[in-house]
Amino acid sequence: MNRTILLCAGGTGGHLFPAEALAYALKDRGWSVHLATDHRAETYGQNFPADETHIIRSATPSVKSPKVLLAAAWSLWQGYRQSKAMLKRLRPAAVVGFGGYPTVPPLLAAVHLRIPSVAHDANAVLGRANRLLASRVSAVATSFPEVGHADAASGKVVQTGNPVRQMVIDASKLPYPAQPEGGPLKLVVFGGSQGARFFSDLLPEALAKLDAASRARLSIVQQCRPEDMDRVRTAYDRLGVTAELASFFKDMPARIAASHLVVSRSGASTVCELAVIGRPAIMVPLPGAIDQDQSANALVLARAGGGWVVPQAELTADRLARELTAFLAEPGRLAQAAAAARSVGRPDAVERLVDLVERVAGGKRPDGSTGV
Repeated sequence: MNRTILLCAGGTGGHLFPAEALAYALKDRGWSVHLATDHRAETYGQNFPADETHIIRSATPSVKSPKVLLAAAWSLWQGYRQSKAMLKRLRPAAVVGFGGYPTVPPLLAAVHLRIPSVAHDANAVLGRANRLLASRVSAVATSFPEVGHADAASGKVVQTGNPVRQMVIDASKLPYPAQPEGGPLKLVVFGGSQGARFFSDLLPEALAKLDAASRARLSIVQQCRPEDMDRVRTAYDRLGVTAELASFFKDMPARIAASHLVVSRSGASTVCELAVIGRPAIMVPLPGAIDQDQSANALVLARAGGGWVVPQAELTADRLARELTAFLAEPGRLAQAAAAARSVGRPDAVERLVDLVERVAGGKRPDGSTGV
């Protein structure tokens, strides 16, 4: 059997980071790894341990514009032909996709060439690309026990969890920080580009509603867009709040581990990392998402008692000030939520996914039984 696995991922961090974790684990088991992605990987995939990277043509269809839909279909068709030629040359033992439309051409080509295939979805709702592929691939790997729109994959679904980076595994070994009564509350705030702007507007206004003694107990690490940095820093200085601000933190998992509470969006990678590290969060799903995947992700953690879901329209400065006041008064609530969050985490996700990929590559069914 050819000891090559082709990984496919859309060129964003949410797709590439789990693929990167799997790539390292496969290499540890002696596999050669190739990556099929799009041009955005130049930003997020610089550390990807691929023996070779293949840029595949693709596009995201839009039903709102027939012209865009036709152009996207043409790009996906060209990507399919490109992928088919690549797969005939590589002849990998299996092809694994991590979502996004750039995974569609190579996974469809793998199906048509009868190469074993796995589609992984990080969210609690199958993405549209994976819904298209679910009935065709050999197996569907999920992050959560229950996943919406997975009916087409009946009998093929295996919950592996979402692979996380080694720095997240390292952070998960750190205990929840002690929070003595009257002691500091360490808060980490982040949320991608749109979330960063929303939180940069919200946090200073909310903290201004706290009394001076409460503000003095807060220690904040916050992601801000560069253009918002000065005004947020000025606001915190005026309020006497200790804060470290940056547009990007390379060591975010370690900072999450050092916190008592996180305020964030609820993308799949964020929710899975919070669960593995075991830190409670006020989660604010990205509004307007077509499939409400961030809301579904957040509910998994919230139902376990590991966090709280607050729609963006409902998270006013008054609401956040009340929540922080309550946490300052009852630190034990956060410690209990941290333990609940950890109970949902799957630090072994990458090993479970490697096992699934090797089973499928070896001609076995997702459950390990033999057969086509």
